[in-house]
Amino acid sequence: MRWWDLAAVLELERELFPEDAWSAGMFWSELAYARGPAANRRYLVAESGGRIVGYGGLAAVDGTGDIQTIATARECWGSGLGSRLLTALLGAATDFECHEVLLEVRVDNLRAQRLYERFGFVPLGFRRGYYQPGNVDALVMRRTATDPDAEAPDPDPDAAASVPAPDAPRSKESDHHG
Repeated sequence: MRWWDLAAVLELERELFPEDAWSAGMFWSELAYARGPAANRRYLVAESGGRIVGYGGLAAVDGTGDIQTIATARECWGSGLGSRLLTALLGAATDFECHEVLLEVRVDNLRAQRLYERFGFVPLGFRRGYYQPGNVDALVMRRTATDPDAEAPDPDPDAAASVPAPDAPRSKESDHHG
C-alpha cells in the first residue's frame, strides 16, 4: 500500500466498516512505519481490473506480529482473496521474524473467525467494547510459529467459481522499502 492507494482504501474501509472505519490519519500513521531501514509495518493492497478490492496490514514489534487490518470488497467474499491477503501478511510476519501473530476480530464476524481458525489462530480472550462507537467486543486470537515449514491452507473451500480471482496482493516491499 502506498499513499496514492489511500483514497480507494478509505472508500472501501467506510463501505465495509461504517461504524468504526479507520481515518486517513490512522492509515498515514501506519504507513509512516512501513518504510526505511527501521520499518516494522507491512501494508498491501489487492487489485482487480485496476480497482483496489482488498487490503491488509501487519505491525511487528519484538517478535510479535499484530494484524492491524484486513478487508475484502463484498463482491470478492468467497473468492479466496481473504486467504491470499492473510497468507501475504503471515509471510511478512516471517520476514519480520515474528514467533507469534495476534489479531482482534469482531465477535459477530463469524466468517472472519473461520478464516483465522483455518490458518491456525486460536482464541485467547476478549476485549470488551473494543469496536467503537458500537461497543462491540473483540475476540483476540493468536497463531504461534510452531512449525516453520507449515503451509497455509488452501484458499476458501467455499469459494464461488463465478468470482474472478483478483490480482495478487501488492506489497510495499515491491518498491524496495522494508
